[in-house]
Amino acid sequence: MEQPPAAEGAGTGPPPRSTGRRRLLALAAASLGAVHFPGAAGAAGAAHAAAPRCGLDVAGENALTGTADWRVTRTGAAGDIEGFAGRASVLAGEPVNLHVSTTAPRFTVSAFRMGWYGGARGRLVWRSSPLPGAVQPRTETDAATRMAHAAWQPSARLDTAAWPEGCYLLRLDTADGRAQRYVPLTIRSASTAGRLVIVNSVATWQAYNRWGGADLYKGTTGKKASRSLAVSFDRPYAGGQGSGQFLVYEAPLVALAERMGLPLAYATGADIARDPSLLCGAAAILSLGHDEYWSPEQRLHVARARDAGTNLAVFGANCCYRRIRYEPSSLGSDRIVVCYKDDYARDPGYRRGLPPTNDFRRSPAADAESKLLGVIYDGYPVDAPYVVTHPHHWLLAGTGARLGESIPHLVGVEYDRVNTRHPTPRPIEILSHSPVVRKGHRSHANTAYLTLPGGAGVFATGTMRWVEALDAGGPGAPHGLDARAHSFTRAVTENVLRAFAQGPAGASRPAADNVATHYPADPATTTPAP
Repeated sequence: MEQPPAAEGAGTGPPPRSTGRRRLLALAAASLGAVHFPGAAGAAGAAHAAAPRCGLDVAGENALTGTADWRVTRTGAAGDIEGFAGRASVLAGEPVNLHVSTTAPRFTVSAFRMGWYGGARGRLVWRSSPLPGAVQPRTETDAATRMAHAAWQPSARLDTAAWPEGCYLLRLDTADGRAQRYVPLTIRSASTAGRLVIVNSVATWQAYNRWGGADLYKGTTGKKASRSLAVSFDRPYAGGQGSGQFLVYEAPLVALAERMGLPLAYATGADIARDPSLLCGAAAILSLGHDEYWSPEQRLHVARARDAGTNLAVFGANCCYRRIRYEPSSLGSDRIVVCYKDDYARDPGYRRGLPPTNDFRRSPAADAESKLLGVIYDGYPVDAPYVVTHPHHWLLAGTGARLGESIPHLVGVEYDRVNTRHPTPRPIEILSHSPVVRKGHRSHANTAYLTLPGGAGVFATGTMRWVEALDAGGPGAPHGLDARAHSFTRAVTENVLRAFAQGPAGASRPAADNVATHYPADPATTTPAP
């Protein structure tokens, strides 16, 4: 969209530049692991780190006492403290380097696992002793791609052996209390068999990360011509107080899924791209609120799992729209996201014969996202009511929805629709048909449910505001979303998660195609059954 706002390496980084710097790093490493809390196991050795896990007890984990003060409440001045992890995800027990720059002489790191926890939404799993702080060089920029990155030395090496798998926010606090920032990290699952897979959309977070002056949309001039052609994980996140897009587009659904106590697994899009077997036997793949940037490998592995009977739920819009390529940095593989978009012919990788890094639906190598999802991105910006057209469908059970009911502001800022002018698997069932006007163009947004010959069900909300609406209804709710938006999206989401956790939903709940009811003039362009 155009909206303003091999395994990864161990992250050891380049060697320290001076004896003093070596001493700082040694002190930092020595101080880690010094403080533990109830509910977290003690430090474990390398043998334990290599032991396989059978899967997280989600209900048991969320029965532990939460921590109310996980939020960033003091941002301080720019540069007071910020950081990034040397890996976007690790298995529990794998080390991860933390790269921090701060004007404070000392700082601490607190690891919060994000979930439900009786409404607290986070649990303190570990906290460091005070670590020595230092100001690190601000930015380096690649001349060819305008990619900004922080060539920072590691400030600490974290031992994750006692950390349960899940979505984490590491909070950096200056010792004087004046500033805090987040660093996101996924403790990924070794296996997803029989589980709902929560996928953190880390490539999309980086696409919109303007730390260092540019993202994949705009650069230092504020114009498209100054945008980056590649973006790096080797830098902090400028948005979300350092959390990227996690708190807006992902955390509300993580909290709901964990509250339900369903079997969950955790991964990033990069993990799925890298490991062809990661989704083997998964009950469902959950794409959250804004999951725009995918590599061809991620798409291939998701499609194979879907065709083998793994359900797919898209709780957003604009999913799988941009085609990217991962490249390594000095810290490891998958640390650079390449996306030239309309300038794909300039991409050295494309010139070497790699797939173009443009939109999936565009030539060359056109492969519209509707083939995977059933729906296709139709545009932005819109702000429109969500209109229910199939209130008696099993996915809407418990919502109290009425035919034609209109839920204010639930459609936006981007939306998807069923459009059989693009390849569309059938049967597909439209559950909402919401009129929208985008830059003078009239269209519709659709929630849809698709079933496939392999047994999988595919659910797509058709609106980017779905996950945000899960927390709507209270004071300060975004976009004017109200309590009705909250109750409706929560009930539907629970129906999706419960049904998809039981295995291939299409086998027991086949879709009844009703496209002609809503789009009688559309040609019957379909994707043949595999």
